Amino acid sequence: MTTQTSDLLAAAAPRTVDVVRGIADDQFDLPTPCRDYLVRDLLNHLFEVVVNFQDLAVKRPVEWAEKPDHLTDGWRDRFKTETDKLIAAWADPSTLEGVSPGMGMPQSVIGGMALLDLTVHGWDLAVATGQAYQPAPEAVAELHGLVEQLGPTARKMGVFAEPVSTPATATSTPDLAHLLTQTGRVPTWPAGTALDEPRTT
Repeated sequence: MTTQTSDLLAAAAPRTVDVVRGIADDQFDLPTPCRDYLVRDLLNHLFEVVVNFQDLAVKRPVEWAEKPDHLTDGWRDRFKTETDKLIAAWADPSTLEGVSPGMGMPQSVIGGMALLDLTVHGWDLAVATGQAYQPAPEAVAELHGLVEQLGPTARKMGVFAEPVSTPATATSTPDLAHLLTQTGRVPTWPAGTALDEPRTT
């Protein structure tokens, strides 16, 4: 049995895993669309998300490392393994019941936040390292509603930057471009400006 959340994660994760596998060690110090985050920092953040949201699925408390370091030997394979665990963790329908004790939001929203990070940070890392990225269309469609729901609070907390206009020359697909602009990103980056990242912590 699976849930819609796990199905969406299963659709989104392989695309981001492919991007992560395509990142060379000599690209760690490149800038990303997330302000003040180099590729190394964003990889570590996304690794933390993938690991911690496994525990959040079963309502266990998590700790967010200030400066995590997951990029040790075999990190690319471990990232794939942890994303598989993330998908499995959200497959039980009980994971979507109630409110997250640690995050104070409905569990369904928590699962959506994991999907948001996988999808948007997949794009961040792809454009930062010169890779192609095509998100799962069903994930992007689902995330429009989540970003609209979380947007006002996220912007007040500095999690999202203010929305920007979608450039006519945006290279992303229209749906993805709209999602990116709602999180404060410029879809034509690096021609645009590095902006805030959408964190889930």
